[in-house]
Amino acid sequence: MKLFHHVIVPKNSIAEKHPTIIFLHGRGADENDLLSLSEFFDEKFLFLSVRAPFEFPYGGYTWYEIQEAGKPDEKMFPESYNALSDFFDEAKKEFPIDEKKIFLFGFSMGTVMAYALALTRSNEIAGVIANSGYIAEGTFLNYEWEKLSLQNSPKFLVTHGIYDQVLPVQFGRQAKRLLEEHNANVEYKEYPMQHQISEESLNDIVEWLKRQM
Repeated sequence: MKLFHHVIVPKNSIAEKHPTIIFLHGRGADENDLLSLSEFFDEKFLFLSVRAPFEFPYGGYTWYEIQEAGKPDEKMFPESYNALSDFFDEAKKEFPIDEKKIFLFGFSMGTVMAYALALTRSNEIAGVIANSGYIAEGTFLNYEWEKLSLQNSPKFLVTHGIYDQVLPVQFGRQAKRLLEEHNANVEYKEYPMQHQISEESLNDIVEWLKRQM
């Protein structure tokens, strides 16, 4: 299963390899949903925005169906994870990516996928920007928790709205707790917002990325 995607390559950079942000959208959206945020980030970045593989009945696309809050569908979730993992491998071969500076930017269900990839391929991801999502527990994946304290493990920025009615803020707090328990480098922020990315949270994301660069 190949994943459709859009690419924005830096126009003014003379570098052979580029730091890269991979956008992973939420349910009912598509690859264009987060790509517009690229204008707010450093122009040195290469951007890949990936479309989830399954059509959502109410419009857009989805990574999986939801059995209950916090639990992805047991059939669709593995299919999406495997497709995303394959895409990740192919992208590193096809595009001029600096493999030491790959950042995953997820929103909602896209955040679940970002966590899944980063926690199973931790030495290949520089950072995760986890907006309004959660870490899927009890799935087929074996997370590399023991590697999160190592020097080359990903850094995490977790953002969540305290008024989120889609995925309540407890999901963000649980992700923070899990990451801290395993000595990950995690920065956690809550905002007076709902299920969204606000101007304030976006500004913090931009500043966090600058520090990682």
